This record gives sequence, structure tokens and C-alpha cells, in this order.
Amino acid sequence: MPQPPIRIAIAGALGRMGRQMTDAVRVDPRLALAARFHRPGAVGDGLVSREEALAVADVVIDFTTPAASADLARICAERGGPALVIGSTGFDASELAAIADAAKTIAIVRSGSFSLGLNMLIGLVEQAARALDPDDWDVEIVEAHHRHKVDAPSGTALMLGHAAAGGRGIDLETVARRARDGAIGARPAGEIGFAVVRGGSIVGEHSVSFCTEGELVTLSHAAGDRIMFARGAIAAALWVAGRQPGEYDMRDVLGFGAP
Repeated sequence: MPQPPIRIAIAGALGRMGRQMTDAVRVDPRLALAARFHRPGAVGDGLVSREEALAVADVVIDFTTPAASADLARICAERGGPALVIGSTGFDASELAAIADAAKTIAIVRSGSFSLGLNMLIGLVEQAARALDPDDWDVEIVEAHHRHKVDAPSGTALMLGHAAAGGRGIDLETVARRARDGAIGARPAGEIGFAVVRGGSIVGEHSVSFCTEGELVTLSHAAGDRIMFARGAIAAALWVAGRQPGEYDMRDVLGFGAP
């Protein structure tokens, strides 16, 4: 017997990714668009309240804001479901703690990027950082996004930073340099630098450069269309439906982590 489609609710339905996800879910026969909701008081064709949406969904796909995502995770956990796919970025420690607490009760896939190619880049960066001596090879991460993005560095850039730091066996926050301005002196060995570009309609560009005397190795990824994030989020939704409680990421979805 064919499996019934997974019922999907879209959070932040009036936003850029909310609209993209709505279109992608509607044309996927494995999914059923069960509900769309936005912030309280928002009006639009077919929108329902958050409570109505959660009551009819197997999985909620959420590209909203850190605070809204953390609150949504708490509400879903209190209800015992549905599962969550979270693509928001820029979380603070308390919001991450709230999501981790909710994941004790429900299954959550949270990722700074749902791109397959980007997640491959993360693996390559970790391998390169492990192989190249931090005393000789400097790491610089550059990211560019559209003018409307509100957090910096991007969640994806931070994922790349954590991958580089993880490859070197260190904590990113001990070596990260988020900004440079003025007479800053020579670059310390082992530092991982970040640079940010915001402008126009850039969907997302990320590069990680390993620099040493006489050599430069750059690994990069460019997003041409948000549909790639929608495809990844759909893969995550299909994977997380019916999953045991826990906080997962795209490496789990792709088979590199959880069984």
C-alpha cells in the first residue's frame, strides 16, 4: 500500500522562504500542504492560526526568526508534536537552549543551510582544516547575502567556522575574529576570520580560504535560487516525520550521523 502523504504546515507563510516552501510542498506528491500560518494577526488567503496548524500537521517547516522558532519549538513540545524543520539563523544561547529542551520531547531538524552542496562544503572544510597546520595556514570565511538579511555572520558562515575549528580540535569562539577595523596588528596564528557582504538580491555565497606563504586554497559555494533550500527542507521533513525525539541536522538527514 502506498504511504499517505506527510502533512506539512508552513510557518512564516508570507515570508520569502515561506512562499517558496508553499510552492514546493504543493507540487510534491509525497507531501500534503495541511496549513499555512504567519505571526499573530496576519491575514492572507488560506492562513490559519498557529494552534489550528499544529493540530493538523505531521511536520512544521519554519523559516522565521530565532525567537519565533524557539517559541514554536516550545509549543510543539508541550503538545507532544508535530516534528519541526527549522531553518532560522542567528540564535542566541537561550534560544538554542529552548530548542534543545524541546528536542527531548519532539524530533527537530535544525540547520543553518538545507543545501546539499553546502553541507558537502562543510565536510571538505573540516577535512582541510584537519590536514593543514594552523600555525602555517590562515582561515578566512567570506559570506554574501541580500540586503534584507538581518543576522551576520550568516548561520551558514558560522557552520563553516565550526567545521574549520572542529577539524583543528578547538572551540570556534576562542579563535573567531568577527570584525577588523583600524590598527589591529599582525594576524595571530590559528585565527579564523569572518567577513560579511550585504547587498542587492544575493541569495547566498560562501567561501573558505586557507592561506599560507605562496599558496591559497579556496573552497566555495554559491546559491543561485532559494529552491535549493526548499528541496533540502523537504528532504528533512520526509526524514524527520515519525522520528524519535532529538535535535538533528542535515548531516543526519544525509546519512552521515544518526542511523
